[in-house]
Amino acid sequence: MQIIYIKEDKFQYDIHSLYKAFYPTSEVRVIVGEKGSNPDKEKDISPDDEISFIDVDKTKNELKKDIYLDLSKKTGKNLPWGDLTGIRPTRIAMNLFEEGKSDPEIYYYMKDTYLVSDEKIAVSIDIAKRERDILKDIDYINGYSLYIGIPFCPTTCLYCSFTSYPIGAYSSLVDDYLSCLEKEIDYVAENFADKTLDTIYIGGGTPTTLEPDQIRRLIGYLRDKVDLSKVKEFTVESGRPDSITRDKLKAMKEMGVTRISVNPQTMSDETLKLIGRRHTVAQLIDAFKMAREEGFDNINMDIILGLPGETKEDVSHTIEEIKKLDPDDLTVHCLAVKRGSKLFEVIREKELSGNLKIPMLDTMSDIEDMAVIAAKGAGDMGLKPYYLYRQKNISGNFENTGYAREGKAGIYNILINEEVQSIVALGAGTVTKRVYGTGGRIERCDNVKDVKLYMDSIQEMIERKKKLFEEE
Repeated sequence: MQIIYIKEDKFQYDIHSLYKAFYPTSEVRVIVGEKGSNPDKEKDISPDDEISFIDVDKTKNELKKDIYLDLSKKTGKNLPWGDLTGIRPTRIAMNLFEEGKSDPEIYYYMKDTYLVSDEKIAVSIDIAKRERDILKDIDYINGYSLYIGIPFCPTTCLYCSFTSYPIGAYSSLVDDYLSCLEKEIDYVAENFADKTLDTIYIGGGTPTTLEPDQIRRLIGYLRDKVDLSKVKEFTVESGRPDSITRDKLKAMKEMGVTRISVNPQTMSDETLKLIGRRHTVAQLIDAFKMAREEGFDNINMDIILGLPGETKEDVSHTIEEIKKLDPDDLTVHCLAVKRGSKLFEVIREKELSGNLKIPMLDTMSDIEDMAVIAAKGAGDMGLKPYYLYRQKNISGNFENTGYAREGKAGIYNILINEEVQSIVALGAGTVTKRVYGTGGRIERCDNVKDVKLYMDSIQEMIERKKKLFEEE
């Protein structure tokens, strides 16, 4: 365990994140106060734990650089993103472009301030330019995007921490849940009538746990109430192949959906079983081909690098199988072991008992090799990187990257990550984000996660949004 003492309650998140990046398999604990002053946090410290004392009486950037250089020397590691701990590194390049900075100026700033590797700086600049071009017709001030959450899934994946409920046990609530979504749609229709709706994203959970008539009901109600004439992209995250049927695909196509996801995560049946996805590779292939047959010409696929037990050879196999399907968009995630996921609980429980049976990657070189394999595969399919973000506790301190064909990039993905436009979110467990002009100020309000509580308190959820968008 890594124990870090700081005298003041400052920069705890950044300190923890940097230590965790260098020691991904160790517990990291930041304690405010002198040694011996916090018995609750110190009671299980052992003589084998490594203890550090850090002076936080510096600027954040100075502190992070000092910590990075010290840990890099101590461990012999160089992190690809240097001492950056934020989740949106491309936003730095975007901001500098908006200030009129040149490519070399951006390079030297990211290298000197954050110690970012040359490769990641080049990727940041490249993606920032592509994002600027994709978003050039988006009205940040008078436009908005809409997210609708469907918190039901066939089963819960081992790594997932999103709000989801097994559809088998909650199927009787779905129609009432849709009625609550309709009330939130009424709020949007009334309060955003003078705004331009740019993108719609129905996510989850798994939206295709809805039956065809429920899909038509939800989207039909939205179309009746809200002006969709300016919508540039309408995504439904179909996600799980075991929830996709031809009738559901027909319903989505009929109702104007332009972009869907059919997500494998891996092309290994053994891994799919291990992570709790109750479908086979053959089902995935059938679902993808069915979507093509129904006319979908913008299909995204997600994969995850660093899944339990997987090797570089497994990733190569996954990429080769995906090449045969030739998707329009490929999102490459590096596994992040999130609190709230079953995987986190399994690892924590087994570590405590000394009986961890799930093989996990813990070396940056393995993840880096996997990322190179995935990036080359995307390039072989004519897909270019167009957005990038990071997560806390992400494997190898790497990132998640979206690759797409020209004209097929997911606009909503960029908007949600770069935080340049307000996003109104409907449904249990969703978070609405208001972006105030171009000044960078962002405020949020959330809907409760529990689906029954959300339904019982739907009016309060609407009032939260009203308050958010009425405030100056």
